Amino acid sequence: MRKFISGLILGAGASQRFGEPKQLLPFADTTLLGWVVRQVQRARQLDEVVVVLGRAADEIRERVDFGKAQVVENPVFTEGCASSYRAGIAALASRSDAIMIILGDQPGITPEIINALAEEWRNSDTPIALCSYQGRKGHPMIFARSLFDQLETLHGDKAAWKLVDAHASSLLVVQLALPFPEDINTREDFARARERIASSQRTGTND
Repeated sequence: MRKFISGLILGAGASQRFGEPKQLLPFADTTLLGWVVRQVQRARQLDEVVVVLGRAADEIRERVDFGKAQVVENPVFTEGCASSYRAGIAALASRSDAIMIILGDQPGITPEIINALAEEWRNSDTPIALCSYQGRKGHPMIFARSLFDQLETLHGDKAAWKLVDAHASSLLVVQLALPFPEDINTREDFARARERIASSQRTGTND
């Protein structure tokens, strides 16, 4: 039977370095988070999509088209990504076999990347899978249901990497000949990402 994979988009960041919700920064014809949600929902290998919001959740709900994605709120988002794992896992379909964690501030994550990771994991027996971009490991990451309890007990940011390190011997690394999809943490990051997307749209390599 085909394994059921839930996509979990982390969009609850406090955006402290921006001074405004970076989820709502204008990006292409939508917002930064709206762009990520759109890419994730175009990935045919995900069986459901859950988006976790935190700061400015009401405003984000009003301005972002979430399509068929389920939206949940993390009231303790200031405690880091691990708190969003708990909020997201609680909302998953009961038949979910795994979650794919996708960062809401990585607009370079494409449906093709998501599909490749999901397909490789489905054909393996490993509890964790992640991407490697020309040798640099990063998101998205897949965690099997057997690790949900451990995910829920983590604390702080970059918490998932603790599980990755703990399961290093049984880790599936999907090699991709693509540039690393950078997080948007500064205005400079944002400007570069917008230019990359604009350039790809001009050349027809992304939509």
